[in-house]
Amino acid sequence: MQTYLDCVPCFVRQALDSARRCTDVPAIHEQLLREALALAANLSFDSPPPVMGRLIHRRLRELTGQADPYRDAKQAANAFALQLYPALKQLVMCSGDPLATAVRLAIAGNVMDLGVKSGLTESEIRSAIDEAVEGQVDSGAVEALRQSILSAGDILYLADNAGEIVLDRLLIEQMPPGRVTVVVKGGPIINDATREDAEAAGLGDIAEIIDNGSDAPGTVLDLCSPSFRQRFDAAELVIVKGQGNYETLNECGHRNLFFLLKIKCVIIARDLRCGLGDMVVRKHEVVSRSAAAGLDTDFDGTTEVTQS
Repeated sequence: MQTYLDCVPCFVRQALDSARRCTDVPAIHEQLLREALALAANLSFDSPPPVMGRLIHRRLRELTGQADPYRDAKQAANAFALQLYPALKQLVMCSGDPLATAVRLAIAGNVMDLGVKSGLTESEIRSAIDEAVEGQVDSGAVEALRQSILSAGDILYLADNAGEIVLDRLLIEQMPPGRVTVVVKGGPIINDATREDAEAAGLGDIAEIIDNGSDAPGTVLDLCSPSFRQRFDAAELVIVKGQGNYETLNECGHRNLFFLLKIKCVIIARDLRCGLGDMVVRKHEVVSRSAAAGLDTDFDGTTEVTQS
């Protein structure tokens, strides 16, 4: 997915929010903001937004001297989600369709995105989960996902955020044992899940855990390790969580890939032809870059997007 003009204010907002979250030093706030503006002035709109996010957050780590500025927030999110896990597990097991319920809950967990909303509260997470239980998802897409899960011998599950990864466990537990490999980021970036978070969520007990070798807030294949790219290409099924992963993989050529996410951005809503707040299960369709370029870089915000 390309970067749109309306992404630029989001980069600036994220740079300032992140700087204020990680340090009380006004000089660092100003420096990161100025550098983000300079980067935005020279960015390539052909690149997906997470390429810019990677540069901003790498610079934040350098300026603050913090290797993982969001580590405390990630640990808190994991702990909170683990408190919810037993009741949610029971909810899945008692459901008439455990897989579909687990899909809804895994998508609900995608609200735990501090790149989109830095001040997320526990009550907002609970509300997202409550709404997901009765929320609407594409039943045909869920059924297609079910059949792909049953037939695939090698499943890659690309995780997104800490905390959210605990709810991903509910879905992974509905998959055939021994077939799933969970993929996390290769280094700290915002509150994206790393191996430490996957282990905290208990995923090491039920699946293999690998990292993609990159610290981008998405899956930029050109920045990932050769070993991950080999696994990605060879996997019979890839399940992809979150907006950043959608932005970086929606034009990839994988033959059997599903996106699971909650829509939190008007541009992605338009790209997927969904409403803000929608829960999305979408089978990836391989399209040429020229066909994908039907959306103008200059998004004027006039396209109607429903709030659901």
